[in-house]
Parts: sequence; structure tokens; C-alpha cells
Amino acid sequence: MISRRGFLALASALSLTVAGCGGKAAEQDPNAPVKITVWSWKPASDGLAAVAKDFEKANPRIKVDVQAIGNPAIWEKITIGMAAGGKGLGDVLHIGVDYLPGYVDKFPGGLADLRKFGADKYKDAFAKGLWPTVTGKDGGVYALPWEVNPAGIFYRSDLFEKAGVDPAKIQTWDDLIEAGKAIKAKTGAYLVGVNKPAAGGPDMDFYQMLLQQQGAFYFNKEGEVTLGGQPAVQAMTLMKKMNDAGILADTSGEGTFKQLVSGNKLAVLPWPAWAVNYIPEMRPEQKGLWRAMQPPAIAPGGKRAAIVNSTYLSVAGSSPHAAEAFKFVEYALTKPEVINKVFKEGGVFPALTAAYSDPVFSSPMDYYGGQPALKTFTDSLSEGADATFYSSDYARALKIASDAQTQVLMKGADPATTLAQAAKLVAQQTNRKLAAG
Repeated sequence: MISRRGFLALASALSLTVAGCGGKAAEQDPNAPVKITVWSWKPASDGLAAVAKDFEKANPRIKVDVQAIGNPAIWEKITIGMAAGGKGLGDVLHIGVDYLPGYVDKFPGGLADLRKFGADKYKDAFAKGLWPTVTGKDGGVYALPWEVNPAGIFYRSDLFEKAGVDPAKIQTWDDLIEAGKAIKAKTGAYLVGVNKPAAGGPDMDFYQMLLQQQGAFYFNKEGEVTLGGQPAVQAMTLMKKMNDAGILADTSGEGTFKQLVSGNKLAVLPWPAWAVNYIPEMRPEQKGLWRAMQPPAIAPGGKRAAIVNSTYLSVAGSSPHAAEAFKFVEYALTKPEVINKVFKEGGVFPALTAAYSDPVFSSPMDYYGGQPALKTFTDSLSEGADATFYSSDYARALKIASDAQTQVLMKGADPATTLAQAAKLVAQQTNRKLAAG
């Protein structure tokens, strides 16, 4: 999910207008056998493959071929296919939230408007904050949400205990910063780690999470640049406070991050829901030491929930079997028992809110000391998160924002001044307006 971001620049560079991409398919016998191809990547593709067989039993004339294209290879294949008028694309496409706006804006008709298949009726079926991200400026519905990743905090309970820090009393990020100082003094562990001199891609996830908790990002719903606004400055100021206090570790250098985690030198991992299963795989020997909680609020009484990334299933506009393709998307993503099978097989945290009644989301997990870690994230989603508007110029904004983060963390630059300059640069490079305030 993280490594794909750089390739969005290709979509921006192509900037092709492929009106009516793919055209109208010729009329076909409604009873004729149909084969649809589904493009995804592992392990998510394993989940889709697991339910494809069940779908075929219920729909015997439709055969489903789930193909693990790979990540980031899938973004090149989709972008090139879009630029070629839809030629060679799969029928169903697994697309990330950071790519979807670019495909919709730069390749009109490249993705099917799912309203014609009745997708609108699912508007309220998914985690709050997701539906606006699948809706185009024309009101079209260009995907159904599959995966949602609400923000979370994974923390070392033993390090907190040694430092005398009660996680239940941490309500704001300022509280956590003070706790981080105590943890560093008592245990030598840093609070959080980022790659300071080489910000970009995954190194911006922490900053973006702090933005998203405030319902903000690099752009607003109208597509105006918000990188210089108060939420952006507040988020960067918090990171500078950590850096100045000596509790923000530098993870640059090959293997540095893993060494910090294995050496008990990182107390907190500000990671979303996908990490519930990843951390046990990464550090099996630390079983029983980690816990999960919702992120603290930016300000007292503020929102703690944030959706930091998400992925979707779309139907290619060029698909000759768009109706059958949507039928599979609908089957896989809107039925609780099906999407939970996808989750258990492919590890993709479901966006469908009805899925959370399954006992798996409230069951104790041995790795987390018996804590039902998944419930942390379903509780967060119940609070309701704001939509993130990536826009088709996300890649450019990401690069400029990452340069600003490096300036602040490596050279001590003032967050407000640095971000104001960054916002102007984004506006100049994208021909977008600066948001008021």
C-alpha cells in the first residue's frame, strides 16, 4: 500500500483525456458464459480468490480469474492501460485511495460509473469518511470501498510501565510527548521514529495521520491547497516538539528501524489497522509486550479517529462484462460473511461496517496480552472519521510536504514559515488556489 505512491507521477505526466474510454460493449447473449479478470496484489488477492469460488457456485455462468499483479507493478499496468483507452485492463481493479482521484480526473470513462448498477444504495454501508472518496466531481460512483485503515497507536506496555506512564491518562499528543520524555529518561527508548533526512513516501505517514485527525490534508474538498493552514502547522509543530525533546528517533539507514524495534528502543508505532497482524510477524519474540490504543487527540476534547488509507474495487470502463464485474464486486464487498472471509484469508481490514459484529473483531489476542486489539480500530471507526481528499496532484504535494518535513526536522526550520512556502509551491506547480485561512 505504501510503495505505490511514487508511480502516481506517471498518471500526472500522461495527463491524457480519454473520453468515453473503452466505448459501449457489443450486445451479448445474457446466458453465455463469461470470464472476468480481477487485478490485485498479495496477500489481498488471496482473500478475493477464496470467495471467488463461492461466487462461481452462486453464479455458474461467470468465471472469476483473480490475478496477483503485484505492488507497485499494478499501478504501472493500470496507468498504461488507462492511457491506451482501456486496452488490456482487467475487468475489476484494486485501486488505492491515493490513485483513484488521478484515474477519475485524468482518464474520463476509464472507470465505470457504478451508479448504473445501483451502487448508490451502499452509500451508508461503509465506514464514515469513505463514500466521498469514491464519488467524482460529476457525482459518479467509481468504486466500492474494500479496505479501511483507521489510525492507531501500538505501544510497548513494559516500557510504559517502567517509566510509570499510565496509557489511560494520555488524552492528547502533548500528553504523549510528556510521557515520551519520561520513557526516554527511564528506559532509553525513543517515543516514535521517522526517516528524518529522506522524508517521502512512508516517511510522511505519521505527519499525514496528524493532519487526518484534524480532518485536514494537503487539499480540501474543493481541490484548494491547504498545506499552509493551521492544521498542517499544528501537525508539524507536534513533530518538531518531539524532535527538539530528543524523543523522535531517526530511522534512516538500512536496517535502522528494525534494530530500534528489536533493541527495545521504540516505545510507540503510530500505525493503522493493518499492523495488528504485521507486528506479530515482524517481532514474534515480543509477544505479550505490545498493546493498541486509539491515537491521542491533537487538542483536549478533539477527535481521535482518522482513516489514514484505504483501497477499493473499481470496474474498468472498457470492460465488456461490466455488469458481471460489478456483480462480483458487490458480492465480495457488501456481504458481512463474505468480506470477513476475505479478511481472514487476505488480511484486509474490511470497510463494511456490518462486518464488525463478527466475533473476530472483539476476541482477545494472545500477542497483545489478551487485549482484543482489533476492537480498538472498530471503536475508532464508530466515532466517525473525516474524508481525505488526495486529488490528482497528490504525488506533487507529497514531495513538497516531505521536503518541508526534512527542513523542520533536520535544520530546525519554523513549521509555519516552511509550510506557507510549501503551500505556495504546490499551488504554483498544480495551478490550484490556496485555501483561505
